[in-house]
Order: sequence, then structure tokens, then C-alpha cells
Amino acid sequence: MNLKPKVCVIGAGSTGITICKALKDANIPFDCYEKGSDIGGNWRFGNDNGMSNIYKSLHINTHRDRMQYEDYPMPKDYPDYPGHDLILKYFQDYVNHFDLRKHIKFKTGVIKVEPISYQNETIWKITTEKKEIHYYDAVVVANGHHWAERWPDPPIPGTEDFKGKIFHSHKYVDPKNPVNLIGKKVIVLGMGNSAMDIACELSNKSIAKKVILTSRRGAWIIPNYMFGYPTDKFPALMPPVTPYPLQRAIFTIAYKIAIGNLERFGLPKPDHKIGQAHPTISQDLLVRLGRGDIIYKPMIERYEGKTVYFQDGSKEDDVDAVIYCTGYDVKFPFFSDELMKKLHIEKNYVPLYFRLFTPEFPNLFFAGLVQPLGAIMPIAERQGKWIAKYLTNQYALPDYQKMWEWIESYKKEISQRYVASPRHTMQVDFDLFMYLMKKEIKKGEKRAKRIKNLFNVKPLAMNFSKEKIAV
Repeated sequence: MNLKPKVCVIGAGSTGITICKALKDANIPFDCYEKGSDIGGNWRFGNDNGMSNIYKSLHINTHRDRMQYEDYPMPKDYPDYPGHDLILKYFQDYVNHFDLRKHIKFKTGVIKVEPISYQNETIWKITTEKKEIHYYDAVVVANGHHWAERWPDPPIPGTEDFKGKIFHSHKYVDPKNPVNLIGKKVIVLGMGNSAMDIACELSNKSIAKKVILTSRRGAWIIPNYMFGYPTDKFPALMPPVTPYPLQRAIFTIAYKIAIGNLERFGLPKPDHKIGQAHPTISQDLLVRLGRGDIIYKPMIERYEGKTVYFQDGSKEDDVDAVIYCTGYDVKFPFFSDELMKKLHIEKNYVPLYFRLFTPEFPNLFFAGLVQPLGAIMPIAERQGKWIAKYLTNQYALPDYQKMWEWIESYKKEISQRYVASPRHTMQVDFDLFMYLMKKEIKKGEKRAKRIKNLFNVKPLAMNFSKEKIAV
């Protein structure tokens, strides 16, 4: 009899595949359900899952050494910041190297996840798009958080009557798709990484006629390189426990020496300190602004026909398109409203112990649901190994109350440090969080050794399934 619980993994993107690898290494039985016909999630250009989408010119904005899985480093001949094609190849090589494909059910999306009480425990009923029903002892949610478009709420006045085209950056593929922007007047709304990439690409004189960048607030524009060194490698030079105020002070001094005053480029002064918002990475934006290829304007106030009015009283006539780079909502379409309430999920906030464990269900995990100052992949890899330890009873969680204390402490810390924004409900500092995860895993291993007959998740789904078949 297999004494290990059987696991369902939802999603075969960069998070899902490393969860699969960890479960396979621990000889834990599992199935991974992927809506598309191949792995890769958002990093698969032209993904046919109907959810993921990336633009042709996309490159990673985290250095490859900071993004790679520990167990499978990226090729040394990869550039510092590879394009999406090389990143997808890396993920495909990872899956093939560890022989994970046989565990992935492609073109099989999950449409319903339901908890079922059985022998005083919870098992999970999984319903797929193919109307198949399966039962599992545990579920790992790895469906990503960059696919459900977020729009301004309420909409900007006049949106419905705007005579040009309005679309979300999630739909953007290249200057001709989904809308032909060659020779057109375009406004890019947002100050995140997608806004920077798209605005810079369109601002090439052979593409758009005019590019205007607009936003609700300013941002610290961080280049990929400072002093000839990949910028995102600087944090790794300091111990992870270095007090954040000291880290920020050091980086702020370096930033002012290397970059100077952003207002010189026509950008608004950020209303927050460096590190109080998710970083906006762009090596090109300041140069494009300095050349006049991109013009910055305050936030859009309203639309009238094809005229766009801005909050500073200025306007722009004959605007052909506005691209909303306004981020994404966190969604779990396979959960019922009742289950969402039980998990205390509200808007983009999902309360999780160490951004992984749900206090309400000891056998439901959310992997990769973080917004790090760094890359998700190494965090997800560690989460996968953590889950495997938990499912094989080598790690024990603290009690229910202590988990909620950690969650509330984390929530308070985030609200005090970062500007109010949906994207900051799951923010973590990469190096510090990796360190804290490692520390907590060791604590949990000690707890597990003190508990006799520890069984975190009982393998019951197989028996329940047999009972259902018999009936």
C-alpha cells in the first residue's frame, strides 16, 4: 500500500514544473494538469491555453543567475537577461532532463476544486474540462497571477465613447498586433515593467508617430546595469539579514550617483522611497525620454472622441490607441465563492503562512503566489521541496494560532512599507525571504521529530475513489 498522499498540481508554468520535480524526487504520486498543450505558462510565446500571453520582444528583467533553479542552472552561454525564447527552452530542458512530462496532463484544465470530508479528514475532488473527476489527498495551486487583466475601477470618464482603440498590455504582441500601431499616436498608461518595455519599443521612430507615457504616480526607474554590474545582483552582496533601512540607504546613494534626479527627464518625483514599491526596471526609458522619443504626461482625466485630457489641463488630439499596463488580478476560477470565503481570499489578498500554507486546510498549498524583489523561480523551487518535506512528515507546521500570527505580522509589515496597491499584497524581498524560508524549514523539521506518529496528510483519496467506483 502506498502510504504517501497523492497530489494534484494545477499548472505547468515555471512554478508548477519545479513543484512536480520536488514531488517526483520524494517519490510522492502526483498528476499535473495544464490547460495548454505544452509547459511554460506566461513564458510560452503564443500559448494556446487561452490565458497566458507575452510580447515578442520580452526579456527577463532579473539576471539569469538570480532566476535559475538551484538544481538546474541556466547555460553559461546565456546572456545576462535572456529573451523569452531562451527562457522557454530552459524550462523545456528542465522538464525533459528530470523526465516530468509523463506526469503532466496537457490540454486538461481544472474547472472545479472541491473539499470533501472523509474519515474526519479533507480530500479534494478535482473536475477537469474533459468532465473527468479525480480525487487527491492534497492540491498545489500553481496557476500563476499574471493572466487576469486588471482595469481601472471606476473606469476613466469617457472610456466607452473613446473613438480610438483601448486594450490591455496582456493583449500586446508586437507593434502590429492586436492593433496596427505603425505611424499611430499611442498612449501607454502605467509605470510598471510592461509599460516601460512597450513604450520603449513603440517609440522607435520607424514605428509609432508619437508615444506618450502616463501614470497615477511616479516610480523609481532602475536600470538593468549600474556601474557596469547587473543591478539586481547588488542585494546579494549584503547579508540577507541586513536591516532594510541600511540596504535602502546604500542603494539610494548609489542610485543618485548613477542616475540622478528623475525630474530632469520629465518624470514626476516618486511619492515614495526606493523599495516602497515593486521596482520598475528599464535600461532604455530615460534615454528615450531624453531624446524626446517618449513624452510623459500626468494621469488621464477623461476621453472625448479621440481627444485625451490629462490632469495637468493639457490634451492630446487624434489619439489612435491607449494601452493599459495596469497589472493583473489574482484569480482562482476553479474555487467556489464558498471556498474563497473559507480561505479568507479577498480581492488580491490571499492569507498564507510563508506565502504557501493555508491555515484552514493542511493539504492545500499556493505555490509561486509571491511578488518578489527578484525572481519567483528559486522561491517556487524551495516551496516545492518544502511541500515534499511536509507531505513525507519531515516538517511540521506550527499551530493554527501561530500561523495566523505570522500572517497578520506579514500583512502589517507590508502595509507599513509599501504604497497601497493590489500588487503589494504578496510582496517579498527575495534574499531575505529565501533565508527566512530556510530557517523556518529547519524549525519545522525539529518540530516534526518531537511529534510521535506524525501524519500531516493522510493518504485517503485512493480508498475514497474505490468506494465511489464500487457504489
